[in-house]
Amino acid sequence: MSKIYTNDLINIQIEQSEIPWLKIFTNKDLKELSHCDSETKMEIFRCLDIIEKIMLEYFECDKVNIASFGNYVPHVHFHIMARFKQDSYFPEPMWGKKQRDANLDLASFEEFYELVKKSL
Repeated sequence: MSKIYTNDLINIQIEQSEIPWLKIFTNKDLKELSHCDSETKMEIFRCLDIIEKIMLEYFECDKVNIASFGNYVPHVHFHIMARFKQDSYFPEPMWGKKQRDANLDLASFEEFYELVKKSL
């Protein structure tokens, strides 16, 4: 996983995928959101809000999916995914059953990452 941002509380990583997909992790080894202090929670939601807004504007996606579950990785983290009606899994979750072979023509992921970094 490639990190695009880090501070004292959280770090943001890229999930390699056909769609834009970032993950926000707490730096401390915390299992549940309720284990986070208020400052960490505020930082998670501040970053999540910024990422979602940039995804919507930059990619003009049909939907943004936000998920938080850590059954395999019991560590607080959030997935933020730009979804498109033409992606391989839509309307299923990215972990669901593949619906089609997608051939998306999306704007540059690298430029998106730079926009996110500058905005954080």
